[in-house]
Amino acid sequence: MSKIRTRFAPSPTGRMHVGNLRSALYEYLIAKHDGGEFMLRIEDTDQERFVEGAVDIIYRTMEKTGLIHDEGPDKDGGFGPYVQSERMKTGIYMEYAKQLVEKGEAYYCFCDKERLSSLKSEVVEGKEITVYDKHCLGLSKEEIEANLAAGKPFVIRQNIPNEGTTTFHDELYGDITVDNAELDDMILIKSDGYPTYNFANVVDDHTMNITHVVRGNEYLSSSPKYQRLYDAFGWESPVYIHLPLITDENHKKLSKRSGHSSFEDLIEQGFITEAIVNYIALLGWSPEDNREIFTLDELVKDFDYHRISKSPAVFDYTKLKWMNGEYIKAMDFDAFYEMAEPVLKEVLKKDFDLKKIAEMVKTRIEVFPDIKDHVDFFEELPEYDVAMYTHKKMKTDAVTSLEVLEELYPIFEALDDYSNDSLYKTLLEYVEKKGCKNGYAMWPVRTAVSGKQMTPAGATEIMEILGKEESLKRIKVGINKLKNA
Repeated sequence: MSKIRTRFAPSPTGRMHVGNLRSALYEYLIAKHDGGEFMLRIEDTDQERFVEGAVDIIYRTMEKTGLIHDEGPDKDGGFGPYVQSERMKTGIYMEYAKQLVEKGEAYYCFCDKERLSSLKSEVVEGKEITVYDKHCLGLSKEEIEANLAAGKPFVIRQNIPNEGTTTFHDELYGDITVDNAELDDMILIKSDGYPTYNFANVVDDHTMNITHVVRGNEYLSSSPKYQRLYDAFGWESPVYIHLPLITDENHKKLSKRSGHSSFEDLIEQGFITEAIVNYIALLGWSPEDNREIFTLDELVKDFDYHRISKSPAVFDYTKLKWMNGEYIKAMDFDAFYEMAEPVLKEVLKKDFDLKKIAEMVKTRIEVFPDIKDHVDFFEELPEYDVAMYTHKKMKTDAVTSLEVLEELYPIFEALDDYSNDSLYKTLLEYVEKKGCKNGYAMWPVRTAVSGKQMTPAGATEIMEILGKEESLKRIKVGINKLKNA
């Protein structure tokens, strides 16, 4: 078999959807697993949906995720141009469409909007479509030439027989056969001269020597038409791999409304690129050993497309957050701090040791915005209920907590060394002298200096960050709250 060549062929219509990124990832893995080539092709023939700046988003996303293409608009491998609108200028699509016309596999259609709107409609897969009645297939050569000479608008349609069947093979679904009567004469060349997505795809994949075509299973219904084009040209079909649908937790198609349907959405929500790629690899594929954490290089080594599932893959946001948390825990601290610092500075305006605070939260967060809720109390003591001082396990309540804070306040006030070690030693001495357990004293102090049920560190670590003046001030607030209660 010739060297594997796959292509990622996105349309520049905005942010990169999770489904598109998965297609790119699988295409990359299939190629690289067997030492093949991975190509980037920009499909911009749908000018109505083109979004300014979307091509830059594609490049940026590919670079960030490590899906580096071997060929593309910026890396000519001898099969360019790699942008469909530029390929169109070479006349390649019209040339191949006319070849099909000569073979009787396609025909000119001059029907205007009025006539097309009068045709019958059918509901196919929940969508209402107009089925063309082959009216222009019967035009004579002279009529066609006269219409063309007069500049009459036209499209070129695929000529699919009304009888018989068409069969194509998919690596996951096996052989699929459909009745030709179910297939419409799809448009190959539009009235503006641009090829349709389906036609340009086939021409480009063949002329660029693409061996494996990976796409969502929503294209299964179009594949018989692709197959007929390959057969009409006498070309060998590529290996088809149709991927399962990605749904949200409610088993609905993952949409923009979910708030996390695109790569950039996830980056903005504080996810790490490597975690996103890792998670998306598992949306429809599973390794033999059921492990979950992979680097991109490990995915290349282990990826076997025969293990892709046909069942819909559920995008579990909670599972992604867990995985992201695992990546954060494993991060080099300097790399972690580089990402955490902007979030910390957004919340903390006072002069704190941000690196120490970052160390506190590193193992406690799943996404970077989580940092805010963990550290906001450093900036300002929140309002809190004295009920927080009651802790059954620590055997504390409002009365015992008031006693502890009133006894510790002068001890802390007399202390000059406010390092964690000094504070902790002081508390242990108090506990030993009082004959109680550590938590009996630690809990009231931590509650007083943080005002929170959950904190990223213990009482003395918090006090070291706050400093003497602020720590004493907060303990005094706690004493007054307990007295008033």
